[in-house]
Amino acid sequence: MNRPVIAGVVLASTLLATISCVPPPRVTEGEEPAGRRSMDATVNALFAPPSPETIPGDLRGEQIRLGYEMVVNTQQYGKRYVGNALNCTNCHLDAGLHPNSASFVGISTLYPQYRERAGRQVTLADRINECFERSLNGKSLPPDSVKLTAIVAYIEWLSQNMPPGSAVPWRGIPRLTSIHQPDPLNGKKVFEKKCVFCHGSDGQGTMAGPPVWGPRSYNIGAGMARVSVAAAFIKANMPRGWGWTVTNNEAIDTAAYINVQPRPDFPDKIHDWPKGNKPADVPY
Repeated sequence: MNRPVIAGVVLASTLLATISCVPPPRVTEGEEPAGRRSMDATVNALFAPPSPETIPGDLRGEQIRLGYEMVVNTQQYGKRYVGNALNCTNCHLDAGLHPNSASFVGISTLYPQYRERAGRQVTLADRINECFERSLNGKSLPPDSVKLTAIVAYIEWLSQNMPPGSAVPWRGIPRLTSIHQPDPLNGKKVFEKKCVFCHGSDGQGTMAGPPVWGPRSYNIGAGMARVSVAAAFIKANMPRGWGWTVTNNEAIDTAAYINVQPRPDFPDKIHDWPKGNKPADVPY
């Protein structure tokens, strides 16, 4: 495959859990915290994903390549299922290859799994459709969809080097641990200083980055709509390519500012967290 991995230059939807700047533990939004899962008797696998350049040229490779395109160019390849201006790679940076932004590497080995938000076991395909409904503010792909199967195939291909029983220590996003109270007013100042270059002064995105609020951004049911999730993502990944960083407190304040702005509703929120335990920063 003769094309470079396209880096997502963003702050967008789905990421994942509580506010620590230490790699593990990590928390995946809507799932059981890492502290509750035993990592004993597991293998700490190395983060060594295959390059999209090495996708094979056979029929299976064509399926994997379609999955890659769905992730990187979701607006084009998955248009009928997307309700905003985002691509999957806006959150899963570098086509799911970035270890600090909910990487896809090794993830297929973890499914099916129980998710508290759904209150049941979900498959990898179920989890992908959650992203389409929430982060992409769209609709689920049919279970027999060639495009859904292709995304699953791409994630499975990225996971091919994971030994059986491996832990996935890079799963999700590095948590932030802080007692800082979110300050949206300070977050506005940080956004104006460090974020507008990519996301625009009105948060509606530019050629360099996607919209982070408004009708073209993720909805209130997305993981990124939680301050804890957005803050962790910002701290671990933003700003990209500008030569500066944000502190933990700046990340929290910026996430608070972004997530008090208007965004689409999530109509099916009534079915979330059926067994309770809804995190305090779920915005509904």
